Amino acid sequence: MKHLFIVNPIAGGSDKSEQVRALVAGAFAQRPEEQVEIYTTRAPMDAPEVIHDRARDGEELRVYACGGDGTFNECVTGAVGLAHVAVCPLPTGTGNDFCRMFGAEKDLFRDVEALVNGSVKPIDVIACNDRYSVNICSVGIDARIGTNAHKYPTLPLLGGAGAYVAASAIEMFKGIATPIHICADGYDVKGDFTLACACNGRFYGGGFNPSLDARPDDGELDMFIVKKVNLVQFAALIGQYAAGRAAELTKFVTHIKGSWMRIEFDEENVINLDGEAYFTKKAELRVLPGAVNLIVPRGMSFFD
Repeated sequence: MKHLFIVNPIAGGSDKSEQVRALVAGAFAQRPEEQVEIYTTRAPMDAPEVIHDRARDGEELRVYACGGDGTFNECVTGAVGLAHVAVCPLPTGTGNDFCRMFGAEKDLFRDVEALVNGSVKPIDVIACNDRYSVNICSVGIDARIGTNAHKYPTLPLLGGAGAYVAASAIEMFKGIATPIHICADGYDVKGDFTLACACNGRFYGGGFNPSLDARPDDGELDMFIVKKVNLVQFAALIGQYAAGRAAELTKFVTHIKGSWMRIEFDEENVINLDGEAYFTKKAELRVLPGAVNLIVPRGMSFFD
């Protein structure tokens, strides 16, 4: 078995390479027979190419995404469809929202020994045109916020959730609604929408939790479509939406469980893919059941 640690040197606002090296050295001190590589990314989206290269010989490969949700997204992209490759987050980034789904067990993803000794579980992936998401895809004001939040982590007193708060305030005053044509299972509407999201996981945007029960292994998406609201309504609703009560807000939110969503814009717009910005005029989202292998840390009971 081979182990590949992919380190994003800018995740979380500082280079964690030495920290990762120390963790890896400790975890593999008694495993001299294991083949271990630490790779530091050099450009956006080079992780998939590196994974494909290291997986070419067909030997079992475990990939550890050392960064935030964007780094994990890149590693998932490289591992999709490869039965001998498994991947997991090793959080060192800003949001780390995928891990939040696992509740009190989320910190097991920071335990390198638990990861190295973990099991493998196939989980679902969302295909978005020629890109992938393992957590949540969204469009509208939340995608704009997520895209622009990355501008703020280096500012004094900001970083992590604070960056999302700053971006939220700025984007709200730019205008909330976006013209979108949205189709999903049993739904086809064209109009102005605040946001729409397809959930394979539960958290995004630094801790927003629209779905309380979405699972990455059930073969379906939890989808929420929020109609146009004004600033006052947005301010009243956003806390409830963030706290997992989106399905209760039936006056403003349509909740659909299904396997696909199609989104069309009048002009090129941003889609949030696990915190990564993807610009397009049309997106076809569909769930790919069991398309990637997740390394489940030893001691985790979420999938039991």
